[in-house]
Amino acid sequence: MPALATSLPTRLRGTVTESVGGLPSAFWWLWISTLVNRLGGFVVTFLALYLTVDRGYSASYAGVVAALFGLGSAIASLTGGVLADRIGRRPTVLVAQVLTAASTAALGFADGQLMIAAVAFLTGLSANAARPAISAIIADVVPAADRVRAFSLNYWAINIGFGVSAAMAGLIAVHGYLPLFLADAATTLLCALVVFAKVPESRPAVPPGDKAAPQISLGTVFRDRRYMALVGLTFLFALIMQQGSTTLAVVMGKAGLSTTQYGLVIGLNGLLIVVLQIPVTRMIQGRDRGTLLLVAALLTGWGAGLTAFAGSSALFFAFTVAVWTVGEIIQVPTNMGLVAELSPTHARGRYQGVSSLAWSAASFVGPVVGGFLLDHAGGGTVWGGCAVLGTVAAAGYLVVGRRADASAAVAAQVRAGSLG
Repeated sequence: MPALATSLPTRLRGTVTESVGGLPSAFWWLWISTLVNRLGGFVVTFLALYLTVDRGYSASYAGVVAALFGLGSAIASLTGGVLADRIGRRPTVLVAQVLTAASTAALGFADGQLMIAAVAFLTGLSANAARPAISAIIADVVPAADRVRAFSLNYWAINIGFGVSAAMAGLIAVHGYLPLFLADAATTLLCALVVFAKVPESRPAVPPGDKAAPQISLGTVFRDRRYMALVGLTFLFALIMQQGSTTLAVVMGKAGLSTTQYGLVIGLNGLLIVVLQIPVTRMIQGRDRGTLLLVAALLTGWGAGLTAFAGSSALFFAFTVAVWTVGEIIQVPTNMGLVAELSPTHARGRYQGVSSLAWSAASFVGPVVGGFLLDHAGGGTVWGGCAVLGTVAAAGYLVVGRRADASAAVAAQVRAGSLG
């Protein structure tokens, strides 16, 4: 991709080089692998429709299946992180993606409520196992100064793939849902082949005589108070984000808006990420992370909070989505860069796994809490709660981010002194 810069005018070439240049080839092959995987990510997006429309099951059963998928993802967050440190990043990604391809294809042929639920759990278990390993690879191969940019580019690939796959899936589903499952499985397998052929193992070798690194366990991660504070804040942030993909659809439906209007409104999220992710990342590069995370949490929380005033206006709903999407664009790469920095080199898989657990747990808890509050307390309580969560997360992020920046500054001074 950096080679594209040579065919552009000088000023634009400089901008492109600043945005995508200087990153190792292993990262770009992983980026391509992620893009391919997400381009075929049909099943999760359309699973509820498949179960209710094509198979005729109830919405409650579809919710149970989604919850089991989320439960499998939560377990995989920890398991995948441990495996990434023990057997290596590359084997973990390969095994996870091959199993994901097999379980996704099997889900398309599964029949009966019990069988579908069981295979959905296995699909969630295998699909999320690669996530900590992929994040660990990025942290391994990309220098610390470029990690926020690298995580931003990876997130950009995820959203490009999501947007394209969502559009393609609608066309493919006209001919039946089975092709969606098989196409998803095929692209996941292709993704595994790219990793196998082009992405080398990046797990750092344990220095001779270093007895401390191998003793780092999941218990060590959970006892790391500063890191777990960051994970807890990420969980609060993720709870807010979940309302956009679950509660928002119900609220817009109750307001008399169509599914097409909801699709356009929520589609704005992916579109803005694709358009703004790289320029926004260039703007925030090198800035105080505590302040960035504070702004991100406030934009996300209060952007969701504004939904309480949307009434039946699709334009106002779109405005709220635009506000919290900007918060998401700032938060995700900044937070992931901070996670990588706080993770000991030889335990990055475990630390990334626990960070991923925050999102998996939110995907399990968020829809349940949002739906309960919506039914028993009303939409105002849901969106007001998002504003409160955003404010709490903002205060916490400011403290954690600034302490991390201060620690990094001290470490840099120590290194400079030792070199001098």
